[in-house]
Amino acid sequence: MAQHMTNPPGNVESAWLQLEEHWKIEPRTGGISYTPGYSIIRFIFSPIIRGLARIKSTGAEHIPGSGATIFAANHLSHVDPILVIASSRRKVHYLAKDGHFKNFFLRMFMNLTGQIETHREAGGDEALASAADVLVSNSALGIFPEGTRSKKTEKPFLLPGKTGIARLAASFPHAKVIPVALIGTREMMAPQEDKLPKLWKSVNVNFGRKITWFEWLEDPNGGAMNTEKLEQLLTKEKHEVKTAIAGLYRKFTDQLMHSISSLGAP
Repeated sequence: MAQHMTNPPGNVESAWLQLEEHWKIEPRTGGISYTPGYSIIRFIFSPIIRGLARIKSTGAEHIPGSGATIFAANHLSHVDPILVIASSRRKVHYLAKDGHFKNFFLRMFMNLTGQIETHREAGGDEALASAADVLVSNSALGIFPEGTRSKKTEKPFLLPGKTGIARLAASFPHAKVIPVALIGTREMMAPQEDKLPKLWKSVNVNFGRKITWFEWLEDPNGGAMNTEKLEQLLTKEKHEVKTAIAGLYRKFTDQLMHSISSLGAP
């Protein structure tokens, strides 16, 4: 995703903020709880995982040490979140379906590590609001833009992305979005086949260049928006604004998925 700035700083940002009622995602609780247990577990187990598993990671220099960050990766296996957390060296919070919280010990582990319970029947808006809790806390969010684990049996496994990732980026336009390609995770732990990961199987975790919504929005190869175009939207009917912004969401998501593919996602 290109990152070439063309407009005077602040103008596009101000114009976008005037459209807030059309894109803002309200956090569900206003933030996430402090999870000191997560820091301890990550400190102990991340080096062990990196030592036992054959993980090759590239692009770590693109990862900010702090601040609101979104790791957007392809999804092939149950081990995907663990490998992103171990390789990124950030406290990454994932949204997890409520089924992972039914077992007492698993629930305790999920809560201890700051993973966030979601209820599929509640719909996507609640999930996005829960994700917003992470970003408003200036923490790192892990997300799979495909929306589910790919069940395709032949390459390419990568599915089209859902625009929830773009909605989050737009609602937190200074958050760093980092594309991530996971390679070999299905071979390490195949869904419905393997009970335990095959640690002797090599995997690659490739992090791409970070970009914010504001950087993408005014990039001529991205959103290609300028102050005048955004201010024109303020004069449009509500449904016209919604359609225009939905088009930006789709374009951002498609370009992000292309970046994930370019990083080597199968």
